[in-house]
Amino acid sequence: MAAQKDLYDAIVIGAGIQGCFTAYHLAKHRKRVILLEQFFLPHSRGSSHGQSRIIRRAYPEDFYTQMMDECYQIWAQLEHEAGTQLHRQTGLLLLGMKENSELKTIQATLSRQGVEHQCLSAEELKQRFPNVLLARGEVGVLDKSGGVLYADKALRALQDAIRHLGGLVCDGEKVMEIKPGFPVTVKSTAGIYQGKSLVITAGPWTNQLLRPLGIELPLQTLRINVCYWREKVPGSYGVSQAFPCFLGLGLSPAPHHIYGLPSGEYPGLMKVCYHHGNNVDPEERDCPEAFSDIQDVQILGRFVRDHLPDLEPTPALLEPCLYTNTPDEHFILDRHPKYDNVVIGAGFSGQPDIPQSQSSEDL
Repeated sequence: MAAQKDLYDAIVIGAGIQGCFTAYHLAKHRKRVILLEQFFLPHSRGSSHGQSRIIRRAYPEDFYTQMMDECYQIWAQLEHEAGTQLHRQTGLLLLGMKENSELKTIQATLSRQGVEHQCLSAEELKQRFPNVLLARGEVGVLDKSGGVLYADKALRALQDAIRHLGGLVCDGEKVMEIKPGFPVTVKSTAGIYQGKSLVITAGPWTNQLLRPLGIELPLQTLRINVCYWREKVPGSYGVSQAFPCFLGLGLSPAPHHIYGLPSGEYPGLMKVCYHHGNNVDPEERDCPEAFSDIQDVQILGRFVRDHLPDLEPTPALLEPCLYTNTPDEHFILDRHPKYDNVVIGAGFSGQPDIPQSQSSEDL
């Protein structure tokens, strides 16, 4: 094991989207930064893999909608620097009962923040998106700025940018020990590093790193089944047909959100997922017990049958993904209460991706 004599301005642990953007911002500000990732890149063990994610301004909270202005700007900047498309505007269609409180709150937030959107009655929805069926009383709100982020391409672009800016990206290095203080010392399976500060963005593994430092955050790790459903007519739910991303709010029989993206990741398949799953130890994500409860897939099957009639109601493909959530579903970004050169970012599943990474660098 090699001991590194260099003193880094910052050590970042975890090369998901949060860690990558944090290291990217640090490197852009001419900081000496090293990004450590326990798995060899690219990998599918965490929360940031896969080809697509939804980007939106449609949130119930004003501060998330406001945050997204910077988010879109940073995505555009990264796209320009990378010379490759990382985002596609498709619109985001929110579906819910007319009296649904969350739908009403989101609509009010979009109006207050001056975000272009359109309220659609059941009849208007039927005319615009004829392959979406609504139950009696269901309506839609279209966030025209919503769209798709190309997740895998974004991670590659960020990692390339970090290296180009002089930072180090070290994969296959699991962190074994953190010795707080100034400098902070991090021991991995391949080396020992010292830094003026440490940023922990380790997703489901966050508490494993924090317990030896005397704290544990109220994080819940869930195993999500990412489901792909076959189109009866290939392309019918695709971008070429102007089909948007969508988010179902409180739709029967689903107590949690259901979301979907236009087909395209796999030929003839559309991603439709349930925004909830089963508690899991991240080290045991692929154990047989983790597959035992498929209630979410059954809920999705009924939703697809009732709302998306041009999809086969049985998933053609399932892929696992890990969510890390807090009890109130807002992310955590703060300093360690005892060691102020240790910054922690966690619980980002389902929340805006970018501005808080800039904030990690500011902290």
